[in-house]
Amino acid sequence: MSAFDEDVVVIGSGFGGSVAALRLAEKGYRVRIYEAGRRFEDTDFATTNWNLRRYLWAPALGCFGVQRIHRLPHVMILAGAGVGGGSLNYANTLYQPGAAFFEDPQWAGIAPWQQELEPHYATARRMLGVVEHYPHTGPVERIMAGAAEDLGVADTFRRAPVGVYFGKPGETAPDPFFGGEGPARTGCTLCGNCMVGCRVGAKNTLMKNYLALAERRGVVVEALRTVVEVRERPAGGFAVTTRRSGAWGRRGRRTVTAERVVLAAGTWGTQQLLHRMKATGALPRIPDTLGQLTRTNSEALDGAVATRVPESAEFARGVAITTSFHVDDRTHIENVRYGPGSNLMGMLATVLVPGGVPLHRRLGALCGAVLRHPIRQFRLGTLRRWSERGIIALVMQNADNSLTLSLRRRFGRDVLTSAQGHGAPNPSHLPEAHRAAAAIAARITRETGTPAAARGSWPEVFGIPLTAHFLGGAVLSDSPDRGVVDPYHRVWGHPGLSVVDGAAVPANPGVNPSLTITALAERAMSYWPRQGEPDPRPAQAAPGR
Repeated sequence: MSAFDEDVVVIGSGFGGSVAALRLAEKGYRVRIYEAGRRFEDTDFATTNWNLRRYLWAPALGCFGVQRIHRLPHVMILAGAGVGGGSLNYANTLYQPGAAFFEDPQWAGIAPWQQELEPHYATARRMLGVVEHYPHTGPVERIMAGAAEDLGVADTFRRAPVGVYFGKPGETAPDPFFGGEGPARTGCTLCGNCMVGCRVGAKNTLMKNYLALAERRGVVVEALRTVVEVRERPAGGFAVTTRRSGAWGRRGRRTVTAERVVLAAGTWGTQQLLHRMKATGALPRIPDTLGQLTRTNSEALDGAVATRVPESAEFARGVAITTSFHVDDRTHIENVRYGPGSNLMGMLATVLVPGGVPLHRRLGALCGAVLRHPIRQFRLGTLRRWSERGIIALVMQNADNSLTLSLRRRFGRDVLTSAQGHGAPNPSHLPEAHRAAAAIAARITRETGTPAAARGSWPEVFGIPLTAHFLGGAVLSDSPDRGVVDPYHRVWGHPGLSVVDGAAVPANPGVNPSLTITALAERAMSYWPRQGEPDPRPAQAAPGR
């Protein structure tokens, strides 16, 4: 009879947590997943992102959707929520980073990472059903190719690798990926609402692969349970306390014990929990490097929009991301779309203002654009059919910049805050993004005959970039002086606790990180012993040695 309620508790059900749950169940462990978000069937997702209760995550307001939005002094973060984590609202885009990521000094000396991770990338591609080149061509794809040509980088243009079942549009077929062991799937209809939640059943979310297979192997998934404490037990193992998501005070709290814990709550959730447990003494030996090397993927979200819907343009038709190009060695540009009617995110868009200048000059540029051309700016800024008139430009860099996160007391609560960290300052704007947005706008005008303009975001006006790929802060390292987890993803000083999500990623990949998080999780789990067998991983040195 085990002394613990569970062998392993996994906190979070995104790309790291789902891999951990399946692989550990296959190795004979009793596994329980706690997920703060709700469980969604395909038809539970919002029809458009105006359905706030099903789209946004704000439990205190009764909103239990897939889209989290967090704010720090130096960045605004878009993240996922629900059983399946970020796979529910990500853009199904699964690139592998270039060599610069694997050669980053933070971790390059530990292993030949590109070589070591290659078999795990292959497993991740197979499990996530990656189609290496998006198979359809429409006006957006032609405009992106044209923008790349105009910028002199046509040779870098490519179709995106996406995790989507294309099949016959709208037709449901038996599981095409796992020999019938997985769920039935329905062919993509190109509705464009991947990031609102795929109601068709074509998107290869984690509920269609890792989590579906894990539950078949006995993994228990508890939705709407937020972990509020992970405490080291004197006799060994951990006590994990949860409460119902959105509940007030201490009502509905439950505690289970586990021999080991895998922390995979997404970078925001993982860092928040680790910071609080370090501060309260629940996990007293977490390294002081916690919060350092927090990355934003050096991102910007700009774009271009037309004054009206171009005739037969069908900008909103397709999957969320379909193409990309590089404007230089470190800067990667992707087109992003929402489906018809999903215009909520247009509220973040505004005039593209100069970067690197004082706030009063940015505000002056915005006001000047509106005063000079009020009718044109109204047409550009209206939310009516916004998703059908424009192209979002997601810009990512593998540049070495970072933030350092810590706790501060605010309104009687400990909350995360940020400061500039190692490397160059985290950028508040990207000149490369502005150039790309202008090129895309020019191509929209040229290809459709409809006037278009480059657009920025309201946070960028105030010097705060947007990122959909918040990473790091509990990074993989060769010692606790350089990071929070060891080369096997075990927390230094607490080897029974592992971090297996984006928080462990040590550098900016410069591409969408989901495939990399999955591959790193596959590698980490490959080193775990089978239940009851000796651990092949080397023991950590005692603290202070």
